[in-house]
Amino acid sequence: MSSSPASPSSPENSISEAEKLIHRYDGDEQMIFCHGDHRQEADNYLHAVDEIQRSLESCAVASSSSGDRNKLKVSIEIAMARLEDEFKNLLNTHTKFIETDWLIDLNSSINSRNSISSRRGVGEEFTDDPQDYSEEFELQNSLSFDSGNGEPEVGESGSHSRTGSRSSTSYRSTSSIREIDLIPAEAINDLRSIAERMISAGYIRECLQVYTGIRKLAIESNFHHLKVENLSIGEVQRLKWDVVEEKIKKWIRAANICVRILFASEKKLCEQIFEGFEGFEGEDCDADEACFYDTVKGFAVQVLNFADAVSIGDRTPHKLFKILDLHDSLSQLIPDIEEVFDSNLSEGIPVHASEILSRLADAARGMLIEFENLVIREPSQIPVPGGTIHPLTRYVMNYISLISDYKETLVKLIVSKPVIVLVPSDPIASEMELQDSDNKSPLALHLVWIILNLHHNLDVKSQYYKDPSLPHLFLMNNIRYIVTKVKKGSAELQEMIGDSYLKKLSGKVRQSALAYQRSTLGRLLDCLRDEGLHVTGSFSSGVSKTLLRERFKSFNALFGDVHRSQVTWSVPDLQLREELRIALSETLIPAYRSFLGRFRGQIENGRHPELYIKYSVEDIENAVLDFFESHQHSLQSKRSR
Repeated sequence: MSSSPASPSSPENSISEAEKLIHRYDGDEQMIFCHGDHRQEADNYLHAVDEIQRSLESCAVASSSSGDRNKLKVSIEIAMARLEDEFKNLLNTHTKFIETDWLIDLNSSINSRNSISSRRGVGEEFTDDPQDYSEEFELQNSLSFDSGNGEPEVGESGSHSRTGSRSSTSYRSTSSIREIDLIPAEAINDLRSIAERMISAGYIRECLQVYTGIRKLAIESNFHHLKVENLSIGEVQRLKWDVVEEKIKKWIRAANICVRILFASEKKLCEQIFEGFEGFEGEDCDADEACFYDTVKGFAVQVLNFADAVSIGDRTPHKLFKILDLHDSLSQLIPDIEEVFDSNLSEGIPVHASEILSRLADAARGMLIEFENLVIREPSQIPVPGGTIHPLTRYVMNYISLISDYKETLVKLIVSKPVIVLVPSDPIASEMELQDSDNKSPLALHLVWIILNLHHNLDVKSQYYKDPSLPHLFLMNNIRYIVTKVKKGSAELQEMIGDSYLKKLSGKVRQSALAYQRSTLGRLLDCLRDEGLHVTGSFSSGVSKTLLRERFKSFNALFGDVHRSQVTWSVPDLQLREELRIALSETLIPAYRSFLGRFRGQIENGRHPELYIKYSVEDIENAVLDFFESHQHSLQSKRSR
């Protein structure tokens, strides 16, 4: 019995027409999915694929001959090859380079609204006063006096009106994340339609391979223009620190762009094309999750590897603030990393980021402890000229000042008090015990501990001066600098150091100033005393002219020596310098005026009075004004006759 011919609308006829359409485009290099005049052809092609796929899955086909089924399978294979090419062409055609400047501007607008820090700026190095490095002095044990002058990289908020490639790109904002449209909506519809047919036919691997291959090239291009380098941990650790500092600044900017814009947008694109489609057989993830993870995993690891390399480097103290910049940036970024990489498949990325954050925190804690130890151990024995502020003092106080700028972070990281062995006879340990009783935070106690050890180190260094007055001047200058630096510092720094300890330090400034005055004026005032000048005997009584002449000569020589040395000494604090000159004058000038008034006549009635009365009161007054100018002055006598 022969079969009846197929009617025009029968399934067999529809399948036949679909096969003819599929085969007609086999080998045709002209792309179907190119919009415009070919829109209907693309729709017809997809309809043909659907017809054949339904036929393969239907019961009617199941009862057909194996030859019919093989014929349909061949048609599907041809169609899948064609759709793979179309898929690839669509991706290549619509994958455009994203302008780097625009990405930076967009990231800056995010940062300006989401910044949690009001300190000097992420990535900024601390600076010192202009004269800080005037002396050629180099600390051992890795303390560095080099300073930078970085500027905070702060983005400007507000609307953007630039045109060009950006004008056709839209984005949506979710907290810190900005998802931009990487491919136009029309092309996405076609890509999704093709992906649906390929995945349905069992060609998910081929579809995802094409997609990930092209999108990886796009990300790689963006990484290149953002200067995101693919450095191994070993390569990073072999770089000089000043190079690493610059890379940290660039990393902070690039990492924000990568996570909040590029990776987030790649995820959005995967969802637009693959959401709702099943993933690989036997794997507990959907197609969009598998596609996104495979596309960006390597790049995410590349970004995190740099921070990882820095976190496990050596713990030299001067690296602390760049480590904190890196820590804070990653800390702010982790919620976004968790949001972007939120599937079971990609959960290792947020975990890895959190582990790096923990290592950066450990590194910061270790650097602070190492800094404390270096302040204690700093061994230089060469006195700084003129008793001025020691470079160690400047470095330590600028370091502490910058620590206060990072208080918000460090109070969370520094949770243990300084390790101190309390010895009853040790004044430093005893002072720390008193400070601890004030209920200071662990961070504040560390800062006080650093200052206490700095003070102790300065006490030791003061003993290297040979002039008996200079150790007191040296301590006065340096402790005054510590007090001033705290008082003029941030409110956070003043709060952590505390008023009570500042008052104690101010008291030590006064003690050192008085000790300096006693040491400087003591021998001069001894020359101006009446004791020892009066003689009694069988033939005469009264003041001995010989002893009086010797007393004037001693004063002249001694004051000349004091002037010669102390005009080269330094008191950088202008107020303190003036107070010292006034204190010296108020004590020395009246004593000299009185002595000169009592005994001047006896000297001038003798021979060569100019050899003994070398200075007038005005000479002494002017000479004291020369003190602490840090350079040599000759002492000119203006004695009136």
